[in-house]
Amino acid sequence: MAGGSWGSRFRRLPHNRAKGTEAEREAVAWLKRQGYKVLATNVTNGGGEIDVVAREGDTLCFVEVKARSTGRFGPAVLAVDREKRRRLARAASAYLARKPWDGPCRFDVLGMDLVDGAFEYTLLRDAFQLED
Repeated sequence: MAGGSWGSRFRRLPHNRAKGTEAEREAVAWLKRQGYKVLATNVTNGGGEIDVVAREGDTLCFVEVKARSTGRFGPAVLAVDREKRRRLARAASAYLARKPWDGPCRFDVLGMDLVDGAFEYTLLRDAFQLED
């Protein structure tokens, strides 16, 4: 959904989990429009949770989605801190243990910032590398 009505509805959702669910639905639609082939959403395993697993070309992408309804704490992409990156890496490792992949993999971050009633998207491809 685009425009002010979506933003108003997003702000009125009762709690962050509901907002996250709605934002992830919108994120999946946006990623598909960008050419991603979405393979799975909300993948939970022993390592943690992955918001979106998708392919872009021959690359398997683990996409973390962050949405913010206000800029009070900065842009949404900044919410993926070191600890979140570690959790994503553990979850991706567990995913690959169950579903091996021979091609390249990367971590993408999709920030969704609500501005004037509509989301502005910031996609960081290959947003971070695994730390030792």
